[in-house]
Amino acid sequence: MQNSQLSVTYQGGCHCGVVRFQVTVDCFEAIICNCSMCRKKGFIHLLVPPEKFTLIKGAERLTTYTFNTHTAQHTFCAICGIHSFYHPRSHPGWFDVNLHCLDEDVLSNFKLQPFDGANWEENVDKIRHSDSES
Repeated sequence: MQNSQLSVTYQGGCHCGVVRFQVTVDCFEAIICNCSMCRKKGFIHLLVPPEKFTLIKGAERLTTYTFNTHTAQHTFCAICGIHSFYHPRSHPGWFDVNLHCLDEDVLSNFKLQPFDGANWEENVDKIRHSDSES
């Protein structure tokens, strides 16, 4: 794990390259969720505040899917369909980046935490941190 470093900047994007972003990471923890959406997408969650995320290109090619409360904004590339990031219900205003969509294979740099998203309402407080309120 890269916890010895204060922060690392990664770039990533969708499969076709139309959507590109940059993210600065200073907390090397990510979440594996068992909800139906995350299981089907293979999403590994890296929650970041907006000041640590930059959309480099492709905003005009993003499509959004919502369901249930319509709070989470599940964005994906309209060309290749890859879900590289979205705005999560658990952390309004933040970005949730899919670790699989970073350019480098960085999974071994992160501590992966399981989350019972299949029972989201009962468990969401476990992933909300006091720093997410800032």
